[in-house]
Amino acid sequence: MNEPRLNLPELTVSELSAALKRTIEDAYGYVRVRGELGKVSYHGNGHVYFDLKDDRACIAGVIWRSTALRIKLKLEAGLEVVITGRLTTYPNRSQYQIVVDTLEPAGLGALMALVEQRKQKLAAEGLFDEARKQLLPYLPNVIGVITSPTGAVIRDILHRLADRFPRRVLVWPVKVQGEGSAAEVAAAIAGFNALPEAGPLPRPDLLIVARGGGSLEDLWSFNEEIVVRAAAESLIPLISAVGHETDVTLIDFAADRRAPTPTAAAEMAVPVRAELLLDIASLARRALACWRRNQQARRTELRAALRALPRADELLAVPRQRLDHAAAALGRALRTNAQLHRVELSRIGGRLRPHLLHGLIERRRERHRGLAQRLRVSFASSIEAHRTRIARQRERLASLAQRADRAIGVALDRKFAAAERLAQVLAAVSYRGVLARGFALVRDGASRPVRTAAAVSTGMPIEIEFSDGRVGAVAGDARLMRTGEPALLVPRRRRRRSDGDEGQGTLF
Repeated sequence: MNEPRLNLPELTVSELSAALKRTIEDAYGYVRVRGELGKVSYHGNGHVYFDLKDDRACIAGVIWRSTALRIKLKLEAGLEVVITGRLTTYPNRSQYQIVVDTLEPAGLGALMALVEQRKQKLAAEGLFDEARKQLLPYLPNVIGVITSPTGAVIRDILHRLADRFPRRVLVWPVKVQGEGSAAEVAAAIAGFNALPEAGPLPRPDLLIVARGGGSLEDLWSFNEEIVVRAAAESLIPLISAVGHETDVTLIDFAADRRAPTPTAAAEMAVPVRAELLLDIASLARRALACWRRNQQARRTELRAALRALPRADELLAVPRQRLDHAAAALGRALRTNAQLHRVELSRIGGRLRPHLLHGLIERRRERHRGLAQRLRVSFASSIEAHRTRIARQRERLASLAQRADRAIGVALDRKFAAAERLAQVLAAVSYRGVLARGFALVRDGASRPVRTAAAVSTGMPIEIEFSDGRVGAVAGDARLMRTGEPALLVPRRRRRRSDGDEGQGTLF
């Protein structure tokens, strides 16, 4: 049995934990570990805690929030990953753990499984439906290209467009690989869509997202959700030209057209100008030939119609003959017509004799005299009737005037009687009747009635009203009256009758 070494320094638990932490961090500063994720826990503050294991060991790991935001991968149990980070200890639980700096899937199989999982998710949302895809413009005026400005892709596209049909090209430079490249590509698609149609910088009619070939890791930016959603939401038709013909990314399914190469995308964007010119020339020749054949057919139809029409002499023969006959009969018809009018005039003129006119005038005079006589008689009758009516109205007016005088007299008598009754009532209720019976009314200096003795103070000027006039007075001391001085008699207030009659009431 070994005896304890009493000469060893004594350490606290915290000191020992700190020493172990320094030893592990110095020996294993940065490590790269490959393993399978076990239990994964996303904390509410953004940190991620997990277990990394293989068939014989397990190590705890943590991803701080700032690092977790850069990792676009959905962490779940069973995913094989490669982690780079710092090894350290967690003294509270006496365990060591790895603090992650970078995390990526391990191997091509994991990436392909992730791509397939993301593809199924986006397809379920309808981003890959054919109904969402737009038709490409036949000949766009402006083409927007989203790619790296330093690669061979942009030169291939510009060269191919110049060979086929030169168009104006706007290049939005982006990173096509590495951290932040997906966000730049998505921002470029959204930026082209946000350009105003009539702005200083023209809005493209067609977009091309292009990149050269590479491995699955190199093309991973075009499998990110942010890029796929930006391509699906683009209002401008979009061609995806990422990688070679065998390379397939998720943006290819969301784009309106997929090109196997960037050069093929340029060929899809514009037609061949020489072929268009040949087609236009061919169509012009065909249109001219068609017009000539149409004109020849119309000319043939016109000649056939001319042969079927009669000659001008045949058309005018009958009208000319009718005109000749009418001209020959015109002189006879005029003479006959004039003779008929002359006979009618003679017949009518024979009826107009002087004695007939005198008789007609005499009959009209007799008629006028009869009408004048009837008018005078009628006028005299009308005047007499009006005089009679005026006399009757005068009599009626005199009768109404008499009735009005009697009614006014009766109304005045009634009003006078009512006024006399009201005067009697006023005299009955007036306080002057009370004064006439020997009472007096006391007022203060402001001519306000004094109702109680408490309202009068010694030396207060007062005014006493009698039935025949008013006199001024000064109030004296009430104690003098109790000492034998003559006192004013205060009338006793009359009690109210119990049968409900309130009596005369107050004078004020």
